[in-house]
Amino acid sequence: MSSSARSPSWPSLSESGGAAAMNGTVAHYALRPGLLRRSVEAAGQRVSQYHVFLEVRHRLAVTPAQYRRVAYVALASLTLIVLTGAAVRLTDSGLGCENWPKCGGTPLPALSSHALIEFGNRAVSGVVGLITVVAAMLAFTRRPYRKDLAILAVLLPLGVLAQAVLGGFTVLNHLAPGFVMAHFSLSLLILVAAFALAWRSTFEPGTRPLSTDRVGVWSIRGLLPLGALTIFAGTAATAAGPHSGGFTGQVVHRLHFKGADTLLWTIHQHATIAALFGVAVIAVWFMHRRRGASAAELEPLTVLGVLLAAQGLVGSVQYELKLPSEMVWVHVSLATFTWLALLWAVAAAGRLAPGAVEVPAGTPTAGARELELAGRME
Repeated sequence: MSSSARSPSWPSLSESGGAAAMNGTVAHYALRPGLLRRSVEAAGQRVSQYHVFLEVRHRLAVTPAQYRRVAYVALASLTLIVLTGAAVRLTDSGLGCENWPKCGGTPLPALSSHALIEFGNRAVSGVVGLITVVAAMLAFTRRPYRKDLAILAVLLPLGVLAQAVLGGFTVLNHLAPGFVMAHFSLSLLILVAAFALAWRSTFEPGTRPLSTDRVGVWSIRGLLPLGALTIFAGTAATAAGPHSGGFTGQVVHRLHFKGADTLLWTIHQHATIAALFGVAVIAVWFMHRRRGASAAELEPLTVLGVLLAAQGLVGSVQYELKLPSEMVWVHVSLATFTWLALLWAVAAAGRLAPGAVEVPAGTPTAGARELELAGRME
């Protein structure tokens, strides 16, 4: 055969394989026309569902101002549930429903005051949970979308769910002091996320200037762990006190690590830590005033100081009156608002601007090195 004769042109392996696969697919659907119809219908349904999703998201879109109101409603509802939870315990209704999630042997409570109070608190918790779910959903439909708000918003329903589970274990363990203290502490942690969501939704990124007063900012931030320790010591004093949360005839264990002196010891420790916290707040307030802080910057610290003074007065009165439940509820409520005021003070202090990097003397800068290289090239 002559070398000039042209060899037959055979398709490549990929071409032949692709053609075979296409022919096989066509033959597959040709032999099963019903399958082709169902595939087309399924694809159409997916496209339709996607359009419905886009339409729903468009209808649920909220502006920054609208979402800010939603965030503050969530914060208020989460604060309310702390106060109602304290009322349940201080009315001796903590075991009004002796199991969870049912109330006794039925889903609905018995016709007794303790059962109705406890079940009512659970119902309020359900409403609060729905509010947090709405806040989380709308965080994803807010326009413009902000990732930081979405993360904080998702934490709220997760926190409420964790509270419900922890509350169930608290009831199943007959209001054991450790569970009750953890239950209240978790409520305050959820308030941190709720307050951060409300505060950050108030300002758009970059609208608040960064602070260069490192001493001022860190002095306020340093109040946060001291305030948390003060409230935790208060929960220990309550756990050793007479208000167990159970009514007459129910056995509820109390803190007794120091025997009969446990209550007196915990009250004294709580009072000492609270006094140190109060002195620290006053010192920080005076320091900021001397450094020329504006009235708006001093406002949260002023509110915090007033609440602490009220707390000290209520605490002293309730101790002298042998811890009446009404006064204890006021004390717990003031502690909750004090925690919110402390979060406000920390948030108002702002974020710090990145510190400037000091360059040692004699170190050539980038501009100097460029000039030096240019001189050598010439």
